[in-house]
Amino acid sequence: MTDLSILIPVLRRPENAARQVDDIDAVTEGNYEIVFITTAGDVDQQRAVDDLRAQEHPRVKHLAVNPNPVGDYAKKINFAVKNTTSRWLFTGADDLHFHPGWFAHAVLASVSTGCRVIGTQDMGNKRVMSGQHSTHSLVDRSYIVELGTIDQRGKLLHEGYVHEFVDDEFIETARHRDEFVFAWNSVVEHLHPLWGKAPSDTLYDDHRRRMNLGRRVYTKRKPLWTSR
Repeated sequence: MTDLSILIPVLRRPENAARQVDDIDAVTEGNYEIVFITTAGDVDQQRAVDDLRAQEHPRVKHLAVNPNPVGDYAKKINFAVKNTTSRWLFTGADDLHFHPGWFAHAVLASVSTGCRVIGTQDMGNKRVMSGQHSTHSLVDRSYIVELGTIDQRGKLLHEGYVHEFVDDEFIETARHRDEFVFAWNSVVEHLHPLWGKAPSDTLYDDHRRRMNLGRRVYTKRKPLWTSR
């Protein structure tokens, strides 16, 4: 059994797959697996992941889901949770730079506080850098099994979001339950165009439309964890 599953939902960025694996392998210790979750029909992306597996990379796992008419980041994360067995799950992406000690520092924060949702430092988002939020987090599987989302046990993320605001609901729910701790020394840098760390593309360029849609879902659901 692996100790850690790094979950990486991917879409139309095949050029990132090998780089992301190399980046993780360079600094991550222990018994872990790298789980790419692709969308059926995203041929180039699926080929890039399968090429890594063909190179007999022992840690790479490939899962695929059918397209979701709403958005598939949360769906992919939840599907991967159901198809892995490790205690620790990391909600990743393919535009991250993992710094040395990231996993050990996150686990230490959990052990020292008892919290099962651990935020990591992304070195870009102001709320994250202040320790109030996390865009990519480490989660103890028992949190999902026992609690899940605010209204669905067994699910890590609510699947009604296109993409943006899904992390807001997740972190605010964990805070509401006193289950969130921020691991200041666990650095998983987000290489995002907003911070000048990557060129933009069609997926990044669509974030304003997704933000508007996500905000509506978030506003509607927020009373579920703020009025209890």
